[in-house]
Amino acid sequence: MITNIKDNVIESKGTQESLKVAVAKGDGIGPEIMDATLRILESAGASIESEFIDLGEKVYLSGNSAGIDPQAWDIIRRNKIILKAPITTPQGKGYKSLNVTLRKSLGLFANVRPVTALHPFVETHFPDMDVVIVRENEEDLYAGIEHQQTQDVVQCLKLITRPGCERIIRYAFEYAKAYGRKKVTCMIKDNIMKLTDGLFHRVFDEIKVEYPSIESDVQIIDIGSARLAARPQDYDVIVTSNLYGDIISDIAAEIAGSVGMAGSANIGTEIAMFEAIHGSAPDISGQGIANPSGLLNAAVLMLAHYGQTEVADRIKNAWLTTIEEGCHTADMYKDGVSAKKVSTR
Repeated sequence: MITNIKDNVIESKGTQESLKVAVAKGDGIGPEIMDATLRILESAGASIESEFIDLGEKVYLSGNSAGIDPQAWDIIRRNKIILKAPITTPQGKGYKSLNVTLRKSLGLFANVRPVTALHPFVETHFPDMDVVIVRENEEDLYAGIEHQQTQDVVQCLKLITRPGCERIIRYAFEYAKAYGRKKVTCMIKDNIMKLTDGLFHRVFDEIKVEYPSIESDVQIIDIGSARLAARPQDYDVIVTSNLYGDIISDIAAEIAGSVGMAGSANIGTEIAMFEAIHGSAPDISGQGIANPSGLLNAAVLMLAHYGQTEVADRIKNAWLTTIEEGCHTADMYKDGVSAKKVSTR
């Protein structure tokens, strides 16, 4: 697939300052799709300098329960940009979620997942789907505060703060404003969790008045999720808290056709991380059949976020052209639609 995308890229060497990026090749299919993605960036004339870091399964199994070594932290804090392939967290107790660690330690408060249908090349019932999920990334039940109260009772604390709500909700409206989006929908469950989700709702109502040109509404998360699955074309930007956002962003990607095609951005005030939303797929590792689209789309988000919009557009257009020409990896290949089954490379 990468060869076909490279053929569709019109290279243009710009004079923009290079982005210094901490690159994590990850586990499973991670190294394959990262190598493929970096080749595309180079062919398109992206101005980046890669500095590779070790994190994931090998670091975990070396005895580091956090899955990331001290040198990697230094590189990340120096470069302030991370491009990360999927990682594998070993099974068993004692291994911390690396993604949660990175998001909390680096202040990556906003997770942004654009989801767009690629019909008819990726099968979906919703060919007009074009939704962006903006998810709060540090608080809520994912703060990781759990207690064993008694032998038979465990507790998980749901933390929602006013500063956290203000930051993510304002980010959602600013994103909508910057990208010409028409509507922001807030999804919460404040009919039951009146204090925590109630605070999120109140802050949304306070901030929305600052953006009179953008339509806004509020939905309860359960019926909102059902409506998203049934009529995604009714949504534009959705902002919500951590757990709800994790769930509905996968729902959105799946009904668009494939979780494996989507990239995501994790945005902080100083540091940002860009990654595919799928897993490391160790069952197909090394076979050369992995679809690099999710990580490639994450790299496109990275370039656009840091101002290399012309290169980002070239890569995105070349990727779309490759798909339209029917050059598809095994996960996308379909008789009568695809023209050629291609490898990762």
